[in-house]
Parts: sequence; C-alpha cells; structure tokens
Amino acid sequence: MISTKILYSAVFKTEQIDDLHKFQPLPLPTGNYPYRLTLEEPEESSTKKLVFHMVGDTGGVKSADTQQRLADQLTHQFKNSLTTSDEPAFLYHLGDIVYHYGEAQQYDAQFLKPFEVYPGPIYAIAGNHDTDINPDADENYDSLEAFYTAFCNAVPRTIHFGENRIRKSQTQPHVYWTMQTPLATIIGLHTNVPKYGHITREQKNWFIKELQHTATEHPEKAIIICMHHAPYSADINHGSSIPMIQFLEECFTAAGVKPDVVFSGHVHNYQRFSKTYKDGKTVPFIVAGAGGFEELHQLADPYDSMYETDNKLLENVQLINYCDDRHGFLKIAIEKTPFCFKIKGEYYTVPFENFGSAELFDHFVIDLTGR
Repeated sequence: MISTKILYSAVFKTEQIDDLHKFQPLPLPTGNYPYRLTLEEPEESSTKKLVFHMVGDTGGVKSADTQQRLADQLTHQFKNSLTTSDEPAFLYHLGDIVYHYGEAQQYDAQFLKPFEVYPGPIYAIAGNHDTDINPDADENYDSLEAFYTAFCNAVPRTIHFGENRIRKSQTQPHVYWTMQTPLATIIGLHTNVPKYGHITREQKNWFIKELQHTATEHPEKAIIICMHHAPYSADINHGSSIPMIQFLEECFTAAGVKPDVVFSGHVHNYQRFSKTYKDGKTVPFIVAGAGGFEELHQLADPYDSMYETDNKLLENVQLINYCDDRHGFLKIAIEKTPFCFKIKGEYYTVPFENFGSAELFDHFVIDLTGR
C-alpha cells in the first residue's frame, strides 16, 4: 500500500544542542588502509543482481517484542524469496545496534538473540549509542569496544558476550569502511556521538579519496553512502543536521563525485527525500531508523516556531514520502543487464502483532542506465 499522507518538509530545530564534548576518539583499525572489504563475485550471467536488507536503530531496552517482530519479518522475507537471485546477500545495519551506551552485556538481548536465525551475514556502521560510554558503568570500557568485538575482527570468531549464539563476528576493517561488491561500492561513515554528528578531518580525507576511487569504476558500479546521523529530516526530535549536510557537500565538491543515494538512521521513522543539484543530478536521501526502538519520531509542523525551514542548506530538498507511525525496514535490489542498470528500493512496515507479514509501504527506482 503506497502512502498518500500530507507531505511535510526538512527542518532545522531553532535551538540546536551543542554537545560536541560527547565526541569519542576512535579505536585503531583492524584492517589495512583504505579499509575496504570485498564481497565475492557471483557466477557470471547476462543479468547481474545484488539484493540486500537495510535497517537502523534496532536496539531498545524497554521491550524486546518490537525488535523480535522486525527480525522475524526480515528472516521470513529472506526464507521466502522466490528465487535464489532474490535472496538478500546480507543485512546492512545503519547503527544503534544497542542502547544506550554500546555495552557488551546489552548485545545478547538487543542484537544476537533477535537476529540469531537471520540467514545472512550482518554488516554494520556504528550509531551514536553504540559509540557512547556509560558514565555509571560498574567496569570501565573503551568506546566501540563491544562493536569491534562483534563486527571488526580480523577473522570470524565466537562473540564471547553472546549466550552460545551461532552468529560469529564480522571482519570489517574499521568503524568507517568501504564494502566493494560487483554492482555497488558502499561507503560507510562513522558519525560519532554528538546529537548532530561529528566527523574528524582524518575520516573526511579518507572519504574524499574513497569517492574519487569510486569514480574510477563509474559508471560500472552504483555509489552508495551509509551514515548513522541523518543529513535531512523533518522529525520533531532531531531535525536535519547542519554538520552532516556541510560535511557531505564539502566532500562531494572536493572529490568532484556525488553518490547515487545516501542512507541513514538515527531518526526513528522512514523518510525519503530528493535533492536536486545545480548540475541536474538528483540524489535520494533516505532515512530508515525505525528498526525496533520503541519510541518513533513524528514529523514536525514546519510552521511551528521551534523549527526552521527557510535555510539555504535546505534548498532543492523535497520530502517525497514518509512513515512515522510504524516500524519497518528496506529491501534494496541493484540490477544490471546489457540494457539497463537500476537501484530498486522497497520499504516494508512491520505488523503490530506477532502474526501477518510485512507490508510494502513505499518503493522507488534510481535509474543508472546510460550515465
């Protein structure tokens, strides 16, 4: 069912929190620069296809029911794929795997147990809650310590803080990293703890070089950016992020490269924006942070004095569709034939009860043919 709701617009909160003091230094990488992980090439055929799930903010501390329903729906969709080519190759997590402070003892209940039977591998970027440190913890620990144990090992290992779970650790090379696939280059950023995100100059320089590297494969591969903090949002809790918008635009200009789509989480709802640049290129910015945390974020009244819409950073940005009252997830399919090259996206909402199937809420197509 496709939504026909009234469309709002991206907003900035007029009173933005300055919490840069919450920034956490990053651990050392577990892999070699430039932190790339390559997925295996599929069997050669005239039609190439890559399918994967994507979701953010699946953690939660009040109720595990919503997390479990969403994980069950992802698993059900995977196992009921019509053909092998329709099976998701992996789940890409957009951050906030556990709440509220990235503690190891939270991983079993909030991540390992709900996703224990998901058939595919799970990759991730870390969210602000995954990166933060609990000031009242009984034992001291480093920022991202548990995240690295679960996702950034040199080889797959048993996750020691899981209760005999079957899922092994991932082998991502760093907290910011690039996934190389036959049809897409997926660059995952780390946006740290502050409410509107913060990225160091070191990561910025790395990102610019990764964008430039993707240009060497253009137009053979789609260029996808993933980050936790949402650049554009119309919600009441966060709103859009000035630091993230400025960061992306500066990097796109410096690299001379724009992505085909940008995915983010952080905001607990679904929003699909479209930004048109002066050169005519249109880039979708998609928020998919309704992965299980019990509190969903409603959209803001753009005429409320608490929010600002008249800002140059929001020019040519349009909210196309949204869902702010249901949890859900994305299914992305990248297809390439001798005649067309497209990214197809579907957003599914999860039923409120423990029965029924996820419902298609929104779909979009990004045509890369002939670029």
